Amino acid sequence: MTSNTVAKPDAHAGHDHSPGKHSHGEKEGGHDHEAGIFGANTELIFSLLCGALLIAGYVIEKTLSVPAWLPLAFYLGAYFFGGFFTVREAFENLRLKKFEIDTLMLVAAAGAAALGAWAEGALLLFLFSLGHSLEHYAMGRAKRAIEALGELAPRTALRRRGSDLEEVPVETLEIGDIIVVKPDSRLPADGFLIKGNGSINQAPVTGESIPVDKRPVDDVAVARANPDSVAAAHRVFAGTINGSGVIEIEVTRNSSDTTLAKVVKMVSEAETQKSPTQRFTDQFERIFVPSVLVLAVALLFAGLVIDEPFRDTFYRAMAVLVAASPCALAIATPSAVLSGVARAARGGVLIKGGAPLENLGSLTAIAFDKTGTLTSGNPRITDIVPAPGVTEDDLLTVAVAVEGLSDHPLARAIARDGRERLGDKPLPEATDLDSLTGRGVSARLNGETVLIGKAEMFGVEGVPPLSEPMQQAIASLREGGRTTMVVRRGDSDMGAIGLMDTPREAAKATLARLHDLGITRLIMISGDHQKVAEAVAAQVGIDEAWGDLMPEDKVEAIKKLRSLGKVAMVGDGVNDAPAMATATVGIAMGAAGSDVALETADVALMADDLSHLPFAVGLSRTTRSVIRQNVFVSLGVVAILVPSTIMGLSIGIAVAFHEGSTLLVVFNALRLLAYRKDAADGP
Repeated sequence: MTSNTVAKPDAHAGHDHSPGKHSHGEKEGGHDHEAGIFGANTELIFSLLCGALLIAGYVIEKTLSVPAWLPLAFYLGAYFFGGFFTVREAFENLRLKKFEIDTLMLVAAAGAAALGAWAEGALLLFLFSLGHSLEHYAMGRAKRAIEALGELAPRTALRRRGSDLEEVPVETLEIGDIIVVKPDSRLPADGFLIKGNGSINQAPVTGESIPVDKRPVDDVAVARANPDSVAAAHRVFAGTINGSGVIEIEVTRNSSDTTLAKVVKMVSEAETQKSPTQRFTDQFERIFVPSVLVLAVALLFAGLVIDEPFRDTFYRAMAVLVAASPCALAIATPSAVLSGVARAARGGVLIKGGAPLENLGSLTAIAFDKTGTLTSGNPRITDIVPAPGVTEDDLLTVAVAVEGLSDHPLARAIARDGRERLGDKPLPEATDLDSLTGRGVSARLNGETVLIGKAEMFGVEGVPPLSEPMQQAIASLREGGRTTMVVRRGDSDMGAIGLMDTPREAAKATLARLHDLGITRLIMISGDHQKVAEAVAAQVGIDEAWGDLMPEDKVEAIKKLRSLGKVAMVGDGVNDAPAMATATVGIAMGAAGSDVALETADVALMADDLSHLPFAVGLSRTTRSVIRQNVFVSLGVVAILVPSTIMGLSIGIAVAFHEGSTLLVVFNALRLLAYRKDAADGP
């Protein structure tokens, strides 16, 4: 993916002053502060010119004995440069039937000119334009943090055609092309290794701090036929960095469909997803702004109550309009969300908008799937218990023949380990595999039906119950914390197989850090037997273990937890999609390269690494704190300025505080870009 697939940030990104929706970043009116004779700095330079002309006019007026038109000419120049972009926006907003802060400032400046207060009007435009230009620059930093993600992938690739190498734009790469990546170079496309061993720095995409060893696939044809099933040890992503060796990669995705391209697109769109606080401020503004307009109109009739010239009354009404404009409030949440989402993406965590970002920081409970989340997802056969009259080899032969057709983690473990134990012994061919979701599988082998699955699938729905020896074997294996699978051929139980899935290395430390961050309940929900679930829970230090759950039971479990507070569900984004969708926040692990995980989850941990979860939760909590601070400052300034301007505070001072508070909330939000991962370690 090339950098030009990412939209350049608009100079007004995130700035919002309207009672309802308003985003200068959307360029609704087509205005763009990056355009101008001075390029991206045009607005700032115009603002400084305004200030210079204002100072020159004021000094001339106060210190020299010159005709009145001379300082007036300087003030008019200041009006031109200070009001240039403001006029553009005001007219565009009025065309869209929107009455916003830009219009209020122009009305106030025009009012000052009508009263002969040219210096004060020019000061108003100078402070307003300077505040805007600095604010746009600061928000541009947050935008550029997102844009920088798109710059990770190189613009060209070294493509192999036969024995020839040619450098081509990445947009021209096609699925199936072979590309050569030199040492210490960024990878231009998603794909899998076909030649060379390498250590790939995946931090730009997944946030992993240690390079990951990669090796070529064993069978290129098989990998080409089903690229999404290629193991992580062979898969690579655009934007990651090759180590010291030359590698060759077969491209599996076009430049616009790479994992990096999808992440950049989703992060760019995330700022449009409103958080709970953003929705509150929008509702507040819809009530507040009309109220301020009514107040300003009412103040125009103050002369009927107090003895003062209309000039002073009009001036006060304009000052109140300026002071009460909720600029800082409008940008308080979007700026924090934008910075938080950008920082998360740099750390290998994709957060899809303000709502999941805020919700993630207010969780009271997190539920985890067991297999592949708290455990490695690579179970091993630990016990083989043949039924009376059945040999171990006979049991494994049937089990391996059937499970070799399935892609379930337990099936793969039985097929792999069973094949190792059987050696070169030939296997019969199983057919007609049928997956019984959450229970097991059935298949045909030499004309007979074979059932392999949990003990609970026997004795229900017309399936004969297990024999007494099998029931005893299952009970014994489960007591030892084993996951059990029963094999039945025809009407006879052939035996049971016990498997054990080892906890992830990072699981225990991660759960402890989540407790330190204030998560009060950590629950494991699993389809395994309760004893197995409890055994794993004891090893990783989780609070509660809920076993024997079918997929629909997991959904009900999440509903139960959600009735007690906000809850997240952590899973792989595929089998756990219904439960993740039911939770307040759905979190998918190992989402790099997985379209399903990226689409279904609210939060995606790009690396298959549980230790990134405390970083995401800690960043979210810090973001919520920043949002609260920003809202407090913005409302506090308005609460002080409105009565102060009614009591006589000048427009210039009101604008200075007004724009100062807006800049303050923006720079406060930008602190999130510097959030450190180790800050999630807790107190």
